[in-house]
Amino acid sequence: MAAIVATNLKKGQCIKYEGETGVVLNLDHRTPGKGNALIAATIRSFQSGKTKSIRFASSEKVDVIDTERVKLEFSYSDPQGYHFMDLDTYETTTIQPELLEGSIEYLKEGLMVEVLLLEENPVSVDLPATVELAVTEASEGLKGDTANNPTKPATLETGKIVQVPLFIKIGDVLKVNTEEGTYLGRAN
Repeated sequence: MAAIVATNLKKGQCIKYEGETGVVLNLDHRTPGKGNALIAATIRSFQSGKTKSIRFASSEKVDVIDTERVKLEFSYSDPQGYHFMDLDTYETTTIQPELLEGSIEYLKEGLMVEVLLLEENPVSVDLPATVELAVTEASEGLKGDTANNPTKPATLETGKIVQVPLFIKIGDVLKVNTEEGTYLGRAN
């Protein structure tokens, strides 16, 4: 663990603060009219999973924790958790569903994710910006219903439901934004 000045903090770093550890999600350097500059950091706690904003004085020291980021491939899930494999070593890492909250409906076999390890234990999982998923259920669009850019719900292979244009049908492979959970277009 190394202490750095708050102005040197970077997005994605893991820090220890107020007895907790967390990852820096966002940073905002503020310079008020009077006084010293402040660093406003949005941090997600590894213990509680909650996000909070913390202000640091620009000269304040912050403890940065050594972490490792690894790319793992999603293999399968079972009652013990979600299993990911390191393609270099073929070691399997099991991640509990609580850590994947909001990500589970994007996981399909073969998907590469970035896992943040703290003391060799997974603490966060980052999905790619987009995933490609096949449509398994979609109602027929009504012929002639083209006013106001209409959409319909479609169920994807992972169970995720997204709003799609009327021309999308079962079997189509779609690009889906993992941050917003929205349809981006058909995959090539």
